[in-house]
Amino acid sequence: MMPTPQERISGGLWGLLVGDAVGVPYEFHAPHDLLPGNALEMTPPENFQRAHVRIPPGTWSDDGAQALALLASLLERGSLDLEDFGRRLVSWYQDGYLAVDQDVFDVGIQTSQAIRALTAGVPANVAGPNHEHANGNGSLMRVLPLALWHQGSDFDLVRDAHAQSQVTHGHLRAQVCCALYCLWARRLLQEVPDAWAEAVSGLRAIYGTTAPAYAELETHIRPDEPPKGNGSGYVVDCLHSARMAVEAKTYEEVVKGAIALGYDTDTTACVAGGIAGIREGVEAIPARWMNQLRGKEIVEPLLQGLLQHIGGV
Repeated sequence: MMPTPQERISGGLWGLLVGDAVGVPYEFHAPHDLLPGNALEMTPPENFQRAHVRIPPGTWSDDGAQALALLASLLERGSLDLEDFGRRLVSWYQDGYLAVDQDVFDVGIQTSQAIRALTAGVPANVAGPNHEHANGNGSLMRVLPLALWHQGSDFDLVRDAHAQSQVTHGHLRAQVCCALYCLWARRLLQEVPDAWAEAVSGLRAIYGTTAPAYAELETHIRPDEPPKGNGSGYVVDCLHSARMAVEAKTYEEVVKGAIALGYDTDTTACVAGGIAGIREGVEAIPARWMNQLRGKEIVEPLLQGLLQHIGGV
């Protein structure tokens, strides 16, 4: 039975959070230092050298907290309000807003720079570093709630995906990756058979061949090439790594495949897990992982608000 629209929306949000949490203990490890794929669980064996040792298994990272901050802002403001979103990122960074146990860990370099700029009064739309070497995956990892919430045109969704990236990751390449990811998620929500290809086609039509964003898409992202990724924190590699992981058939296989790439395991699994959650629906997320996920009481009212917004309850 195909998932309902509500199950796909719920699957996207829970899917990114669960993927993030499963990936946290394995972060920074090279692939050959990881457990075999079928042994990658939310709670690793006691003899495995976990990343973030003081963080209990089942905890989402900065990825999940920032995604929830974006969703909370969208629900409260009714539109993408960059200044409000920026204030929420500062609150997360300083006070643990929407972090499990209010414990902030593993903050990206570019995000830290942007938050320092925000606290100094820099406008949110220009706070993110915008040089070519500032192309980490920090805006990609959190953007999925925008696609789940958005009811505007494809053009409007792409515009907003670009804008939310600018708060922490101002380079056009990161913005384009966010836009493509959002269109990919939307096509899955629409049950389009080849969602990636249709998303690419739609993005090309929106940009037009003369736009700088089109050049970024074709020159650096190269969306027509077969998916190949290394699990790194580079935004383009993260997107392709997630796309490669999503070739697996089940949510569990997608998340384990993303983690098996090593390195930025929580973010790759977050980005891939959100897509797999939309595709498979919330019921496809293993119950043992849902049961182990911490902080569900933070998520549930936001999810309820999201479902009400799209008319699902």
